[in-house]
Amino acid sequence: MSTATGRALALDLGSRRIGVAYSDSGRMLASPWGTIARSEDPARDVAAVVEVVRELGATVVVVGLPLSLSGRRGPSARAVEAELADLRAALDPSGVTVELMDERFTTTEAQRALRGAGRSVKTSRPVIDTAAAMVLLQAWLDRAPRRGQLRW
Repeated sequence: MSTATGRALALDLGSRRIGVAYSDSGRMLASPWGTIARSEDPARDVAAVVEVVRELGATVVVVGLPLSLSGRRGPSARAVEAELADLRAALDPSGVTVELMDERFTTTEAQRALRGAGRSVKTSRPVIDTAAAMVLLQAWLDRAPRRGQLRW
């Protein structure tokens, strides 16, 4: 887990969309960015992510790993890991680190939050990917040690 400062970015790598969330530079709070529509070209998808990383000035990217409930890596997790290699290769020259984090239940938590806000899950499908990225990033932020953190 990174202890550096600077914005963190989280990605929910779906098959149709990539949900994106980002933090403030102090890494306290996750905010929604939106989604990147998947193209038919994986290289174009990676380039789109790299552009968002540059636009936001992120220094770390947290990618959700969709493990099964038992913790095993199924087809979705293997697809994310394959894409991760290309993403790391594209971001490494700029010094941006890429971390994997278990994303089990992030979509469920995002759907629950949307329902709690009075939104239908069915009509909120594009928002769910971004909300799942926010849940993932906030969990990562809450675990990360911070310099100058208040202790009670």
